[in-house]
Amino acid sequence: MRIGILGTGSMAAALGGAWTRAGHQVLVGGRNAASAAATAARIGAAGHGGLAEAAAHGEAVLFALPADSAPAVARELAPLLAGRTVLDCTVPMAPGPDGPSLTTGGGTDSVAARIAAAAPGAGVAKAFGICHESVWTLPRPAFEGAALAVPFCAGTPVAAEVTARLIASMGCSPLPCGGLSRAALLEATAVLAVGVWWSGGEARHAFPSPALAPGAVDDEA
Repeated sequence: MRIGILGTGSMAAALGGAWTRAGHQVLVGGRNAASAAATAARIGAAGHGGLAEAAAHGEAVLFALPADSAPAVARELAPLLAGRTVLDCTVPMAPGPDGPSLTTGGGTDSVAARIAAAAPGAGVAKAFGICHESVWTLPRPAFEGAALAVPFCAGTPVAAEVTARLIASMGCSPLPCGGLSRAALLEATAVLAVGVWWSGGEARHAFPSPALAPGAVDDEA
């Protein structure tokens, strides 16, 4: 698959590198040409250029940008994004007195929904924001004998299919979590997990499967 990466930071490099290893043709785009060139060289990408060049590169476009600027970039590039799948990995987060907090309104408001509104011709999916960027540098992320499950919410069937294909190509397990109205839940989960990690805890220990409990049965009404 041809994938354009908008951004040159750690998430852009980690996910772009994973897709390059999986055999996809990745083009890194940034406002700073030197940064785009350096990131592309570091991950072995097929090329580099500006944001518009990356947006026009292929079937999928990753938004690895600051959350507060992503919708404006989507509006700027909307004609180029039409007909493509936009992958939003941003985490709308700011420090707060009790830990990191969401910078969106909650409910159905999310950066992914704002990107979709700004570029209505694109199919938008929220994915990849829950794990730290270091996880995506692993050749085939797996933990406790199971491939990493990657939750995602997609606004169109095509966006869901493209996102699932990309996740599977990285050796991970696609975990569909509903439509784009549920993307805010993924963003809130990411912010919650970051707060737990920052406090020295381990978020995954809070989510065991009910089936793991001895004698577990489905709840009855």
